Amino acid sequence: MTQLSRKEFLGWLGASAFGLAARADVMEQRAARLIREYDRQGVHRTGAQADEQSARWLAAQARRCGGAIALESFTLDRVDPQACFVAADDKRVEGMPIFDAPFTSAAGVRGTLGPFGGDADIGWIELPPNAEYGASYEPTRRNSRHQAIIVLTKGGRPGLCPINAPQFQHPYGSPILQISGEHREWLRRQTSAHFVAQVKRTKTRAINVTASIKGGNGRLEPLVVMTPRSGWWRSTSERGGGLVCWLEAMRALSARRPARDVYFLASSGHELGHLGLKDFLARRPQLAAGARAWIHFGANIGAAGAPNRIQASSDELEAIAVNALTSKGVAINDKAKRGVAPFGEAGEIHRNGGRYLSLLCLANPLFHHPADRWPGVVDIQAVSRYATAFAEVAQTLAQS
Repeated sequence: MTQLSRKEFLGWLGASAFGLAARADVMEQRAARLIREYDRQGVHRTGAQADEQSARWLAAQARRCGGAIALESFTLDRVDPQACFVAADDKRVEGMPIFDAPFTSAAGVRGTLGPFGGDADIGWIELPPNAEYGASYEPTRRNSRHQAIIVLTKGGRPGLCPINAPQFQHPYGSPILQISGEHREWLRRQTSAHFVAQVKRTKTRAINVTASIKGGNGRLEPLVVMTPRSGWWRSTSERGGGLVCWLEAMRALSARRPARDVYFLASSGHELGHLGLKDFLARRPQLAAGARAWIHFGANIGAAGAPNRIQASSDELEAIAVNALTSKGVAINDKAKRGVAPFGEAGEIHRNGGRYLSLLCLANPLFHHPADRWPGVVDIQAVSRYATAFAEVAQTLAQS
């Protein structure tokens, strides 16, 4: 075996480091381009104007990564807010209804105003922009004595940060209007209000982007890689990193034929009770529990300053993720407790008895916020490291 001189060894080492740096730079440029393009498309709400444009854009990106592409549409009755406001003391504040609650007529509700859970006609409460409503809120909402409820949304800065609608297909409780938390002190001073949450329903469709890569042994359980692609606003840091990871996993698996079939899903309907994933599963009733594993890229992956969380159904899957991430210099900030239903679409797989490995990031101050816009909201280096690590995870699970 030929030995290298010190000079040759240092030259080889420098060239290797340069090559790694160059590959990382290409990855970061690719991630930045994808997230920038996603941001420019407009509001990514399910069934909105940009939804189909965004689906076809993503399908084109996936085709370049080597996947066999199919677009699968599903129907929904889209909620289009009309007159939605709370008025008191000669001031009117515009808002957005919660989409899994009933709505009002144009006349709305007039009555007394007080804290949620009391005896006022209209109750108010402060809530963060996610489905973790708290132990007291959810039962009270289901059995509310209020004729209407106002939610002051709590984000990292003033602005309307909508709450998801997990029961979109089965609305319940009283009408609920969300307004920005900046109006808290004004609302607290009021003793009566006029509440309107009027909408119209529009029959429309939304689109899941699906892809597949054929494996060498069709008898093996398939691997599924999924990420949501819809959200309340532009959702740039909320969804962009997950889309990059999804495409990089596809790129890696198409470069080396996997042992097992691999299915990919980028779903619409995330904010409406995971409608897209539910439609995907309804077409494939055996897949939830029958897959080797589901890799789920959840919210805020690579959002600036956001700590990560690993959610896994087994020690084996968690260890694969941890090893891949730490090899790329990524510290693990949080691990979900085993057996607890995970956040996001991975929760649907958990409830259906499937095996899953989920990556998401927490504590994004612009979560569900209209200011979640390119640039500055995403740490591109972090996105690149997550995507590179999970491309290796996908290869490991596809070959094992």
